[in-house]
Amino acid sequence: MQLSTLKVPGAAAAVLLLAAGCTGTAPSSGGDEDSADSTGSIRYLIEQQEDPGALKLLDAHIDEFEKANPGITVKLEAMPLENMRTVLQTQLRSGEGPDVFNWGSGPGYAGALAEAGLLYDLTDAYEQNDWQIYDFAKERVTFDGKTFGVPGEMETIGLFYNKTLFADLGIAAPESLADLEAVSRSLLDEGIVPIGVSDKEGWQGGHLLSMALSSEVGSDGMDELLNGGAAWDSPDVVSALRLWEDFMDAGYLPESPTALSYDGGNALFYSGEAAMLPTGSWLVPEIEDNVDFEVGYVPFPSGDGPGIFTGGLGSGPFISAGTTETEAALKFVDFLASQEHGQWTVENLGSIPPMPIDTKDLQVSPLFGQVLEDTSELSGGSGDLGYNIDVLVTDVFNEAMFDGVQAILSGQKDAEEVAQDLEAAFRK
Repeated sequence: MQLSTLKVPGAAAAVLLLAAGCTGTAPSSGGDEDSADSTGSIRYLIEQQEDPGALKLLDAHIDEFEKANPGITVKLEAMPLENMRTVLQTQLRSGEGPDVFNWGSGPGYAGALAEAGLLYDLTDAYEQNDWQIYDFAKERVTFDGKTFGVPGEMETIGLFYNKTLFADLGIAAPESLADLEAVSRSLLDEGIVPIGVSDKEGWQGGHLLSMALSSEVGSDGMDELLNGGAAWDSPDVVSALRLWEDFMDAGYLPESPTALSYDGGNALFYSGEAAMLPTGSWLVPEIEDNVDFEVGYVPFPSGDGPGIFTGGLGSGPFISAGTTETEAALKFVDFLASQEHGQWTVENLGSIPPMPIDTKDLQVSPLFGQVLEDTSELSGGSGDLGYNIDVLVTDVFNEAMFDGVQAILSGQKDAEEVAQDLEAAFRK
């Protein structure tokens, strides 16, 4: 199980983080490392893991840090994500919060805390420790010229497929939208759900739009949309939304995606009832634990080619601006940003660090090895990488997007109407 937040929408976090306004604890300047209040004991808060084994592994790994840094102790704490959203900002403001905590990258997560003055400025720490974070990932935790955290693991969103089933049916992985439609028709004829889309929770709709739109317009086109240079009711956006409308009408999706939970959609794929699953690389460990067939992973196709993966970042470490344990916290974050820790996460948590990692001696599964190689190459600039929309926009926009895709999948609105709603929400 990965320490991830990508699959959870940024909207709710943004609402809760901004609800108390933009005043908070003044950020530390980095000069209080020798505070008289320092004890060398720090609290490290992360999201509660579905797999208790992951927490035990991390706790044991932290023991290694403590042995290498006598005088520093780290208390690992885990909290359900919903609870973290509710209490984290209040705790940070009151001085009762964790010294170091994992939180999401991007404006909807870290940006909101930075705006509230609740994050320690790590700009100097990056230079002093020479943290080798990919530039694009570092940008996701940089606000107003200051860098406030270490990004979480790299994640891509694409299309998993039942490679064994495809081979048995003589079907090749789709390399264009025309291929995807042809494959879906063949699967439907066999009585198999072609694409196991779920959207009961709503946030999945953001991923559906992100992958279809990113593959069609590329990162440059996504930049134009996100920076206001292109309209969200443009033909490209309408086309990406209509794709899911058409797939629903054609029977390529489960009968009622908006009544199907994320876990339920995954279960359709695990059982073989659905042949493809549009979701993110964070699911690889769970897939490998639940299937008895070979799985492939490809970008969501575009109209004229194989498309591109949609990229994003999971949760990573930040330091509270109000900590009295600055020196210990900085040493611990330096440990979490190290090559050694990155290699450990690859082997033990099945996650992809936001930095170049030497993996030649690491033991990983074939599926994860493919995901790791693809993501690392793309992150290093060897190809294009799309954007996960929900962590880069406002709560108002996310609400329109989540509700809009659900409305399309339930037949309440068409693509043009939802695109108009998105444009109106973006301009607010």
